[in-house]
Amino acid sequence: MGLRLARRAIRYVAGHDFFIRPDCKCVHERFGSDYGGWDVVGQILSRGSIVYSFGVGEDASFDVALIQRFGMDVHAFDPTPRAVDWVRGQTLPLQFKLYEYGLADFDGKMLFSPPENPEHVSHSVLERSLGDAQAISLPVKRLTTIMRELGHSRIDLLKMDIEGAEYSVVEDLGRSEIRPKQLLVEFHHRFPTVGAQKSRDAITKLKSLGYGLFSVSSSGEEYGFLHQMD
Repeated sequence: MGLRLARRAIRYVAGHDFFIRPDCKCVHERFGSDYGGWDVVGQILSRGSIVYSFGVGEDASFDVALIQRFGMDVHAFDPTPRAVDWVRGQTLPLQFKLYEYGLADFDGKMLFSPPENPEHVSHSVLERSLGDAQAISLPVKRLTTIMRELGHSRIDLLKMDIEGAEYSVVEDLGRSEIRPKQLLVEFHHRFPTVGAQKSRDAITKLKSLGYGLFSVSSSGEEYGFLHQMD
C-alpha cells in the first residue's frame, strides 16, 4: 500500500492523479479477483438484474462471481481478438454472454492501439508510443443501440473498463435518458494524453446526473457510483 501511495503521489505532482473521497455511504463488497474485481452494492442486485460488463480481457472473475452469487445473466463485451480467443478457451457459466464489440459514443469502428507490453491484453483508444501503425480497427456501439438490440429498457449494473473511451461515453450517457442504477468505471487519467482534470470533469458530470460516489480503489483508477434519484 505504501508503494502504491508513493506512486500516486508522484502522478499527483505531475497532474496525472487526484484524490477524492466517496460521498455516498452504502454497504458494498468486492466481487472478483484482486486484478479484475470491483466493489459492488450487492444488496440491490438479484437474479433478474440486467448487468453489462464492458472489458473482459483475460479475467472474467468479476462476471463469474456475480453469476455465482445471484444467478443473473451477465452481458459481457470485448472486441479485442486476444480477449475473444481467451473467452472461447474457457469453461464459463451459461449465463456469461459475450458480444464481440466495444462501447463508444457512436456506432461504427474505432482504432485500438496494442499494449506496449506484449504480455498484456488490453488494447486502448488512447495513443501509445507504438503509434497507430499497429492499431487495429474494431466494432463499437452506443449504449442506446446495444440496449435496443438486446431488448433491455434498463441497466442495473454497468461496468466500464474501456481503456480511454469512458470519457466520451459518460458525455453520451448525459445526452440520453439511460441511468444505470450502479455504474463502475475505470478512469485512465494516468495516461500522459489524459490527465487528472478529465477524470474530475467526468465525475462532476456523473454527479450532475444524480450519481453518488460510493467507492474508490486504492489505485485511484476504479470508481463505483450509485444513482440516487428516481
